[in-house]
Order: sequence, then structure tokens, then C-alpha cells
Amino acid sequence: MAHVELSLSGAFVPQARTPVESEFVSNIDRWAATVWQAVEPCLVIDNHHTVVAVSPAASDLLDLPKGADVVGKPLLGEGSLRLVDFTAGGSELDLPELEKIPPILALSSERLARGLLRIQPPGDERHITVDAIATPIWENGHVIASLTFFSEIRY
Repeated sequence: MAHVELSLSGAFVPQARTPVESEFVSNIDRWAATVWQAVEPCLVIDNHHTVVAVSPAASDLLDLPKGADVVGKPLLGEGSLRLVDFTAGGSELDLPELEKIPPILALSSERLARGLLRIQPPGDERHITVDAIATPIWENGHVIASLTFFSEIRY
């Protein structure tokens, strides 16, 4: 036998919610916090090509200074990554070529960027080849940074 029950109550009025802390934190700060703890080799740079965060694995792979020693420093330039071309001699890349590397290209193109990088650690003759995949980080409709993941190519 069917049973129908009717109940009358007051109207539901949604309550204003208190903003959570994450609503006050910028996207770049959220991604930086994630990168600091990441197991994968990755880094975040801002739109001025300055390092915001680097994972311990990326510091090891790219031969970058650890932790806070690299934050606020340029990704490229004196004391930073030394990128070389794929010729036998391994000449240092010039400015037009540096603008095409994935972390920087993701900023300028506002799109996903991928490519191979050949890195020469300071004071070393060997070269490391890495596959880099970078994505722009957006905030309020503008690209404010890029997040790049690295994977060493062994041959």
C-alpha cells in the first residue's frame, strides 16, 4: 500500500559562506607550494623569467642551486642554466633561441610548449639532454608564470 507524507517547513535560505584561505592565495603561490614538494623534476618561473620554485629533483637534474638559493634568480644568464645547441661543439644558445625554450615559450605563446634542451652543468664538459614540457599558469585571464616538467633523455 502506498504511503504519502507531507511536511511543511520554512524556506531554505542559503547562508553567506566565509571565503577559505585558498581564495586569497594566487595561482603562482599554489603551484609553487606544489613544486617545492614534488618528487618529479619541475620548476615554476614568473613572466620575468625568474625562478619562483624548483623541486629537489629538478635542482639535481639541472644542476641548479637548492631551495631558496635559486628563488628570485633568473632561469637563464650568469650562474643559471647554460643551454647549448645540439652540434658536436655544443655552442651556447643565443637570445632568439633561448626565447624558444619551453618554459619561456609557454609564457610568450600562452600555450603548452615542449622541446628538448641540452644543458651543460657549470665546470663540466658533459651535456645533459632533457625533454621539457611547459604549461602557462593563468590568473584573471593573464599568464603570470609557467610550470615546466623535465625528463632526462638517456642514450
